[in-house]
Amino acid sequence: MSKSTQIPSVPSKRRRSKKSGGTAFAIVAWIVALACLLPMVAVALAAATGGTDTIRHLMETVLAGYAGTTLVLVLLVAIGTGMVGVGAAWLVTMTRFPGVRLLEVVLVLPLAFPAYVLAYAYTFILDHPGIVQTTLREVTGWGPRDYWFPEIRSVGGAALMLVLVLYPYVYLLARAAFVQQSAGAFLAARALGNTSLQAFWRVSLPMARPAIASGVLLAVMETIADFGTVSYFGVQTFATGIYTSWFSLGDRTGAAQLALCLLGFALALALAERTSRGRARYHHAGKQQAKMPPVELRGGQAALAIVFCALPVLLGFVLPVLVLFEMGLESEQSLFSKRYLGFLQNSVTLAMTAAMLTVGAAICLGFYQRLRPGRPSALAGHVSRLGYAVPGGVIAVGLMVPFAAFDNALDAWMRANFEIRTGLLITGSIWLLVAAYMVRFMAAALGAYEGGQATLHANMDAAARSLGQGPLGMLRRVHLPILTPSLMTALLIVFVDVMKELPATLIMRPFNYDTLAVQAYRLASDERLEGAAVPSLVIMLVGLLPVILICRQVGRRH
Repeated sequence: MSKSTQIPSVPSKRRRSKKSGGTAFAIVAWIVALACLLPMVAVALAAATGGTDTIRHLMETVLAGYAGTTLVLVLLVAIGTGMVGVGAAWLVTMTRFPGVRLLEVVLVLPLAFPAYVLAYAYTFILDHPGIVQTTLREVTGWGPRDYWFPEIRSVGGAALMLVLVLYPYVYLLARAAFVQQSAGAFLAARALGNTSLQAFWRVSLPMARPAIASGVLLAVMETIADFGTVSYFGVQTFATGIYTSWFSLGDRTGAAQLALCLLGFALALALAERTSRGRARYHHAGKQQAKMPPVELRGGQAALAIVFCALPVLLGFVLPVLVLFEMGLESEQSLFSKRYLGFLQNSVTLAMTAAMLTVGAAICLGFYQRLRPGRPSALAGHVSRLGYAVPGGVIAVGLMVPFAAFDNALDAWMRANFEIRTGLLITGSIWLLVAAYMVRFMAAALGAYEGGQATLHANMDAAARSLGQGPLGMLRRVHLPILTPSLMTALLIVFVDVMKELPATLIMRPFNYDTLAVQAYRLASDERLEGAAVPSLVIMLVGLLPVILICRQVGRRH
């Protein structure tokens, strides 16, 4: 009687490790998602439990003004970024004129500037004691009341600063949409008797609408989140109202209710854009390879195209750099002094810590969605992205309220039972500030990681599993080595965004822990613009790093 051969089964320990590895990623992903949701929930609860007296007082006094000014600012920025971004994108992709290849790349450069840094530079130039008005008075002999000059410290001035630094969002997305369009639909419209301008309005622009709307929405979200520019110019928006209520008036309930209004405003804008798009779909007519032959511009048309594309770069990058450099030379601030090296160290420490934590959380979220595709993982990803639509001031209030309550309750309990004062353990700590950065910039890190992850074929995962790798081994040995460029891009984006972030840092930073952004804002608020130029230049130089990467991608023509 022959003996039966028994095939050894896969050890149950390995199966449990694979399952537990996936479960671990699910747990971490949902912890991150709930952490990103916490500020919004906390703001809503604080506003709802604060009573109606405060909101009634706000409605009777400042709420209408905040809402009206914010709405006007949003409309001006949306129109301005749309006109500049779409116009420049159309010219560099669909026409040819002298210098177009250079302008196609340098149009991205203003993205390196925070709007509040641009505000400092233009105030130095255009304010009453600035070089422009001073020269005007010397040449004409006029007195201060003998002429009218546009006021830079106004809603229009703030909108101009924001347009100059935010139009690249629209430009980049619109340019990509125009590059991908085939010539078929446009040439068909021309064959039906439309002029080039009519074909642009009726065919090319509607096909690029989703990309343009996304770019304008990004610019609008940055506008309602802006604090440094509007605060410096004295423009009363929701962002400045939150800071005033929290610090100047000590009204935490009012700050929470204003934060809830701003949160609702931001989410309403995002929902309106998505609803207006509806189920519309845009498909290219003809073959993708049939690209639009560029139109050669000559004479006056070429000159107008050069001016239209060069003016945003001159006003949004070249002129501010020259002015800030001159201001920095005239100031008494030394970047290499012990004090400024401390500001630089604080900024870099916060930015590096936040970047590594945010990208690590994005890896867990993205890998969880790949391991277990479905509604739960998709929901975790959507919840984690909410922070992009939430201004830094709202996130700061949403984190400070619950953790301040926790610290106070813990301190009271410890004193009552052990006669020990614990103080504020979490509130005012670096880690809470880093958590705010993570919530704010998770969408950017997750987008960069998922963009790289989409290039990994599913067969790679199957091959790793067949070789006995669990989820953690597959991530460590297969995914991460391949996705290193995407991870570096995500780290760089979050690093630069944290360096430029102002409202959350102002509200949540530990005592006597200032950054370059805070120092620049403080000096500018004291009208020491020459001193503010030094940290502003450093912030701009750091912001150039991702912009250079973007310029390299733009320069790679199809």
